[in-house]
Amino acid sequence: MEQEILDRLGQLSEKYGAMGQDMKSYLDGLLYADYLTYWDYIHLDTLLSLQDTRTPIPDERIFILYHQITELYFRLVLDALEQLAAKNRNITPDFFKRQLIRINRYFKQLIDSFDIMVDGMDREEFLQFRMSLLPASGFQSVQYRMIEIASADMQQLVHESKRELTADVADVKLIYSVLYWRSGATELATGKKTLTLRQFEAKYSEALIRFGQQYQTCNLRRMYLHLPPESREDPEIIRLLREHDLNVNVRWALSHYRSAVRYLDAKPKEIAATGGTNWQGYLPPRFQKIVFFPELWSAEELGNWGRFQ
Repeated sequence: MEQEILDRLGQLSEKYGAMGQDMKSYLDGLLYADYLTYWDYIHLDTLLSLQDTRTPIPDERIFILYHQITELYFRLVLDALEQLAAKNRNITPDFFKRQLIRINRYFKQLIDSFDIMVDGMDREEFLQFRMSLLPASGFQSVQYRMIEIASADMQQLVHESKRELTADVADVKLIYSVLYWRSGATELATGKKTLTLRQFEAKYSEALIRFGQQYQTCNLRRMYLHLPPESREDPEIIRLLREHDLNVNVRWALSHYRSAVRYLDAKPKEIAATGGTNWQGYLPPRFQKIVFFPELWSAEELGNWGRFQ
């Protein structure tokens, strides 16, 4: 038997012995196990069975698939943020850069792919099948809210008009009650919470508050501020953080806004969003002015936030 194989068997014996396990039993399991296939590994059949359309209109499948792909990219972003948070104060500048590069790459793909929706889906078909989706809305993407919370102090996610009220507040539950996106899911006529928002809060509010508490000290902004002074001044780190800020808070929001204009802005009267959200006042980033890393932008840039990309 080749020495390399004997060495591997010795290492396996040590590994399983340290856990009080019998290596021979594991080798028997490997001997009798079937070969792994690509389709089983990624659960292809299950994946392709998840496009449960509500209507026979063909382009509804595009709509579902695109949003499912979006959520998978969000999962990749969260995975990168979770790896950063796990290291927290022990993070190295190189690892910090690596994860930021990954995050920015994922968002670039998301932003570039929005043409699938804006230009690749028939408007008339969309206006037909969208009525079967009420009151579901992309507003209800909890992973996107988690990305925001994991990127910055929660005070940075408060609507600009209420930010002073929470400047010295440490209670995550209180801050959560005035986060900017809640104002986007109110009925235009009455100002009351839409069913879309009530559904979202019932399902996710407790989990998001816990998530916010977890990331108070290990969100992306906190980790940046904990880097050594020379790393905080590293032009590459600053560029990557600014890119993330623009990707999430300007480019992604503008992509949604352009899509809404394409499908819902029908003169002389706009068409309401499926969730009843105030998309005209909620989606344009210049109105919300959510900025993860305000210390990395000039006063002029902050004043023009959402008007540049």
